[in-house]
Amino acid sequence: GAGHFITQRVSAIALLFLVPWFLISLIAAVRGGYDGALAWVADPINAVLILLAVGAALYHMRLGLQVVVEDYIAKNSTKTFLLIVNTFICVVLFVAAAYAVLKVAAI
Repeated sequence: GAGHFITQRVSAIALLFLVPWFLISLIAAVRGGYDGALAWVADPINAVLILLAVGAALYHMRLGLQVVVEDYIAKNSTKTFLLIVNTFICVVLFVAAAYAVLKVAAI
């Protein structure tokens, strides 16, 4: 109930700050070419903020899809399966993003 509502709103507020920062910084980094983009991701502050942005976006997505599945899927076994798949995909995407950012930051 209320906890789910609040966490979705908190993640939305975090994204209000992280997404504009990410887009503006990414555009500036890409202007520096491939080496500029690598240097941007390799900066520890940028790496942490990238992971925060990706994590908040995936968490927000998982919460939103959870509501859709719970509201519109009637069969319990299908609902359970979709909720598990939803969580699994979000975790896999975050692990892949974390690996990519940390791999670039370690160069």
